[in-house]
Amino acid sequence: MTTPLRVAVACSGLGHIQRGIESWAADLAQALRGAGVAVSLFGGHPMQGVTALPTLRRTGRGAQGVAAAFRHLGGWRYGLGSAYEAEETSFSLSLWQRIRRDFDILHVQDPLIALWLDRAHRAGLSRPRVIYANGTGEGPAVMRRFRWLQLLTRGAADDWAVQRPPGQRVFTIPNFIDTAQFAPGDKPAARARFGLPADGVILLCCAAIRRWHKRIDSLLTAFGAATPFLPRDTILVIAGSREADTDGLIGEGTALLGPRVRFLPDVPRDAMPDLYRTADAFVLPSLHEMFGIVLLEALSAGLPVLCNDTNDFRAIAGPGALYCDLSNEAAFARGLLRLAQPDEGGKLGEAGREHVQRHYSAETVTRAIIDMYQTVQADTVLG
Repeated sequence: MTTPLRVAVACSGLGHIQRGIESWAADLAQALRGAGVAVSLFGGHPMQGVTALPTLRRTGRGAQGVAAAFRHLGGWRYGLGSAYEAEETSFSLSLWQRIRRDFDILHVQDPLIALWLDRAHRAGLSRPRVIYANGTGEGPAVMRRFRWLQLLTRGAADDWAVQRPPGQRVFTIPNFIDTAQFAPGDKPAARARFGLPADGVILLCCAAIRRWHKRIDSLLTAFGAATPFLPRDTILVIAGSREADTDGLIGEGTALLGPRVRFLPDVPRDAMPDLYRTADAFVLPSLHEMFGIVLLEALSAGLPVLCNDTNDFRAIAGPGALYCDLSNEAAFARGLLRLAQPDEGGKLGEAGREHVQRHYSAETVTRAIIDMYQTVQADTVLG
């Protein structure tokens, strides 16, 4: 009789950080359970369905104090160079103690957790084979260190093919979305839940509220440039995790746009489907993402999308998006104007939801992930 695979999915920020990695871990564990896989979900904060492990949280004084103390002592060399690294390292030690004997596969996107547990596996101190899914955009120095690597887009896989080290097995499997959970719904009720106007056009952005990478400042500027040409009842809603520069951005946005912008920091994960239902369209201002799961969430909710014109974004959003050079402020503003047009937006929304259901549903992607686990478990690579 064949023993079923035992899979661990882990994320140190699960339960206290709201971003793509945390969503990926929670959604993956739920989908695997639905498919009958023996999976355990580990995080750094108590929540339903999660085994919470002792962890120095990156937002806490402990992790920040450790990072400050070791910053000038080469802390990055041993996983203490930042508060996030201190969180990952402390979590890794707790995770190793829980999974080292009884699990077959560890699937993770936090890079330092993957590195620590992969080292333990290679040293014969930990049984589970580590699959690192590169959802954070780590470079070649990190990617080449794993025997089993998951990339999220075909473009990323093609770029890596010329650098892939001998013996490394690479899987190209995207993120997925629960298309039943993220679906069109009762817009008036959703708007009432968040205290948003019952009438008018709402353009939604879901991203960490920061300048670097997410470019919330550029979105505010572009929306300000488009405002004179938009219907008077159009507002911009920005929802995402708090960052070091969030308060400053909120102040700048309020000064520039007044009541035409609303900020919703740290919306709970279980409230996100309703948040998408408040909107008429969605915009992602970052110029690139390793994947961009918020695009799938918005498209699955039936929203037309505006995003930067890249091959990866075109593959993800397909016929459901408007594409333009968001690094150009004038082009960005013109894109927002087009996005607010109901005729064009309606067609894009229908096409986008159909595209997501066909290519990125939980059922389709979960089958590919289970096949990956079975391939890794059967792999004859030493270790």
